[in-house]
Amino acid sequence: MTRRSYEHHLPPRELWPTIVRDTPELRYPPMLNLATALLDTHVEHGASKRTAIIGNDGRMTYGDLQVMTNRIGHALRRLGVEPGDRVLMRFLNSPLFVATWLAVQKIGAIGVPTMPMLRARELAYIINDSEARLAICQHDLMDELARARAAVDHDVVVVAAGRTTATIAAATLPPSSDRRLESLIADAPDRLDPAPVASGDVALIAYTSGSTGAPKGATHTPADVLASADGYARHVLGTTPDDVCGGHPTLAFTFGLGGLLVFPLRVGACTSLIERFSPDTLLTRIAADRMTILFCAATTYRLLLQHPGFERVHDLRSLRVCVSAGEPLPAAVYQEWRRRTGIDILDGIGSTEMFHIFISARQGTVRPGSTGTPVPGYEARVVDENLEDVAPGTQGLLAVRGPTGCRYWRKPDRQREYVRNGWNITGDVYRRDGDGYFWYQCRNDDLIICGGYNIAGPEVENVMLEHDAVLDVAVVASPDSLRGSIPKAFVVLKEGFAPSAALVTALQEHVKRELAPYKYPRKVEFVPALPRTETGKVRRVELREREALRRNALNP
Repeated sequence: MTRRSYEHHLPPRELWPTIVRDTPELRYPPMLNLATALLDTHVEHGASKRTAIIGNDGRMTYGDLQVMTNRIGHALRRLGVEPGDRVLMRFLNSPLFVATWLAVQKIGAIGVPTMPMLRARELAYIINDSEARLAICQHDLMDELARARAAVDHDVVVVAAGRTTATIAAATLPPSSDRRLESLIADAPDRLDPAPVASGDVALIAYTSGSTGAPKGATHTPADVLASADGYARHVLGTTPDDVCGGHPTLAFTFGLGGLLVFPLRVGACTSLIERFSPDTLLTRIAADRMTILFCAATTYRLLLQHPGFERVHDLRSLRVCVSAGEPLPAAVYQEWRRRTGIDILDGIGSTEMFHIFISARQGTVRPGSTGTPVPGYEARVVDENLEDVAPGTQGLLAVRGPTGCRYWRKPDRQREYVRNGWNITGDVYRRDGDGYFWYQCRNDDLIICGGYNIAGPEVENVMLEHDAVLDVAVVASPDSLRGSIPKAFVVLKEGFAPSAALVTALQEHVKRELAPYKYPRKVEFVPALPRTETGKVRRVELREREALRRNALNP
């Protein structure tokens, strides 16, 4: 079957990043179907009875996962999905999500996973931007998709998936959407031949979380997806068939897709999927499922450390390594986790544009507060605006290239910003020390310029997190008539502490003792929670906008 054309939605070739795959494990054949590589190969080699997934309802073997994948693939083809078509997916983390994702790959379509917390306008934007022909949605997440229908600019086939009960009213489904996945696969064959897919074809459009503006679709090929498993997961995590991977990131986020689907299935290991996260649920499942590799954002590790009982009540002895990404891991969080569990948290930086982690700490050589060193296969530099290397210890822009890279969908202007001379310019400000370790400073647009001084908000945040009263904090620029901007801290307090003028002073004095005095937050506001994207990143842009609106209200 001919693959539908989509090349006109990709950036011009001259704007593509330099892709470097110069080690044997990163050299892929011309044809590469991800469902074959991640699933069928294991079944063919006798692993059909091996556990692939532990979900809320029990265990699923590789053989059972293959049957479900094949049946869904047949259903998608019956609904008219052809190679190259975009298929939007909307699920909680579950075996059904995994099987649907693999089915989309097996028939040569392009997966467009979306995060469960997205609302109607966000879903409509992604459907329109990706030109998705079909949306397959977990039944109890259907309401927002139904609301989005009025803003969708083309015909979309919608399929409801998962357990359906009489309490789910027909009115919750979009018009003409009486299709139920379970009905469509009931009589579908158990076998399905994989579609021919080139290793350089687009397999996935992953939309950014929108922490810096409108979401952007980052495209990835089968080779991109496997390169993260064969590079980072192999060399940094040392994944084996005996591992059980778990954590809270949604599979719709590339951090979760890699850690909880691609990495374990690449080596025939097991993944533990939690549909709805809570600290207690995660801690319970770590012990029950004997997780060995844990994937979480830094905020989650803070929440777990605050959980009553933590290591006294919950058995964490199965864990051999923990991974943090999505936001910088404060040194204080790493140190407390290590002290209380004896387990390393490996901080890493990745991006939706690069698919997964490209700089990471290593077990046994962690330097608290440092992101670590480049993952094998990647090169990383700290450069100035002219892409010239800056001296060690000097902050500058992070530039990366390697086996993955940014190719935005329908965003040539943003492509020019992200990729320059073949290098991916991530928008992060870093410094590199004399030993080659990389130290995060801030996002390029998070730099606070106060009276001529440059202040990195995350540096101040890390120090404030060391104070006994602080659970969470974000430091952003607040407009100031004298200095242009001043650093303002939005602080979430731990239980047992109450907002007060005395506490504001104590926090400011704490920063002055630990950092150059000009970096202390001139304003402190206590808040019940910080605004975050579904991937866990603080929406600093929202806090900055809030401050700008306040300034405008005071000075109309």
